[in-house]
Amino acid sequence: MNLFYVFLIGYLMGISLAAPPGPVNAIMANESLKTSIHGTSVGAGAMTADAIFMIIVFFLRSEIPSFVLKYFYIAGGLIMIYLSYAIIKSKMPSKSKSGNYIVGLTMGITNPFQITWWLTAGLFLLNVLSWISVIGFFSAIVTWIVLFPTLMSKIESRYAIYVKIISSLILIIFGIYMLYYGANQMI
Repeated sequence: MNLFYVFLIGYLMGISLAAPPGPVNAIMANESLKTSIHGTSVGAGAMTADAIFMIIVFFLRSEIPSFVLKYFYIAGGLIMIYLSYAIIKSKMPSKSKSGNYIVGLTMGITNPFQITWWLTAGLFLLNVLSWISVIGFFSAIVTWIVLFPTLMSKIESRYAIYVKIISSLILIIFGIYMLYYGANQMI
């Protein structure tokens, strides 16, 4: 297969993970209201989680026990509900870019969408395609975590409350769903 197409497939797979509305993008949007760097640092944390998942999936492809995932769901649900509360409660949820990185990393590590993506599409990426596709994948994520916060930071401050409300609602919905799903896995 042509290297350009392999790179493009990886790039499109990266967009499929980074772009859908969800908890990481909700926090990125909210933090981008301060500066695009704040939003990008959240995305960089989530991208680090992707790198961790890629390494785990690569080396332990068939050894990941499914019973562990339910604990990720419950922890992720609680974290997202807490972050939703923090967004609504505070005027500026976090002041440091490094704190935003940790939030992104924590959300990425506990995000069932990211976990599921790596156990399905990520496995395909690593098993069927070449390392050129992995380069395309991470290129797409870097593109997203730079462009999305830049666009969000351009929003006028009068719209900030709407971004906060929508971001908070997305986090609550995902958090409740993750808790429900995780609790059902324990039964």
